Amino acid sequence: MYGYRLKKYIGAYMAALNGADCIVFTGGIGENSPRVRAETLKNMDWFGVSLDSTANEQAVGCECEISAKDSKVKVLVVPTNEELVIAMDTRRIVNEQ
Repeated sequence: MYGYRLKKYIGAYMAALNGADCIVFTGGIGENSPRVRAETLKNMDWFGVSLDSTANEQAVGCECEISAKDSKVKVLVVPTNEELVIAMDTRRIVNEQ
């Protein structure tokens, strides 16, 4: 269900933007779940999205490209440190008061 909902959002944005140059998976699930990425991008080749399944399986917690060489849309995994950003923002807000 989660992958299906992500696919719907990606499809809606692809339609609204008349395509895309890149799809980026980030955050806990996006960085660490090859299964979610694969399910999300399954049958999206008509959008020009083609996944390299080997690269996708190996991409856990690292910055890398997981799109196939023939993919018209680049697919990336980009790790984030959300907790650090929240902590830095909190510190900045507290220090401003």
